[in-house]
Amino acid sequence: MTLELSVDRGSPVPLYFQLSQQLEAAIEHGTLTPGSLLGNEIELAARLGLSRPTVRQAIQSLVDKGLLVRRRGVGTQVVHSQVKRPLELSSLYDDLEAAGQRPATKVLVNTVVTATAEIAAALGVPEGSDVHRVERLRLAHGEPMAHLCNYIPPALLDLDTAQLETTGLYRMMRTAGITLHSARQTIGARAATTAEAERLAEETGAPLLTMQRVTFDDTGRAVEYGTHTYRPTRYSFEFQLLVRP
Repeated sequence: MTLELSVDRGSPVPLYFQLSQQLEAAIEHGTLTPGSLLGNEIELAARLGLSRPTVRQAIQSLVDKGLLVRRRGVGTQVVHSQVKRPLELSSLYDDLEAAGQRPATKVLVNTVVTATAEIAAALGVPEGSDVHRVERLRLAHGEPMAHLCNYIPPALLDLDTAQLETTGLYRMMRTAGITLHSARQTIGARAATTAEAERLAEETGAPLLTMQRVTFDDTGRAVEYGTHTYRPTRYSFEFQLLVRP
């Protein structure tokens, strides 16, 4: 595929970064689709009048982000675009679907457990009472994206495993007549344990994004408490900051 690429040698922005930004934009906008080949580094360098190390650095930066992969005997190939999730009350399933990422779900656990002090405080239920625990592995294009662990108050809705594998939890809640209103959310990062690394196809100790969220309906009732981990090469949070007058 021939892309309209150019570099500005008068700009203070490094040439490799200018090139990597244009390639990343092409991936994000769907001009370069998953599976597309970038072509020969030498040809790309000659077309733009750049050195081969500059082109290699630009491509490597996108390999490091997880957007490209080098395959022996094939070349440099587009893997996928990173999912940028807005910091708003939305479902990961819906966000992936909107981004054209073909979401899929594997339900790992769907059971009833006893609420610990932490879970009870989050959901506003007595400690030791029964709550539903649902663990899911969320995938996009067949690759793991996130491990989701949710606790839901009893008798809130029917948590059918087959349905959990074909749609999002928030969509199921809305279908059940629950009006989602607000959430309290904490975002962090930590190193992957061996079990987490195996689930998410990462190395043990690799950085993971974390999120804890308590979601409330329009009556102020807590309807779910989630603790999730995400692959940062495939996923990021995006938000807008406003300046106070």
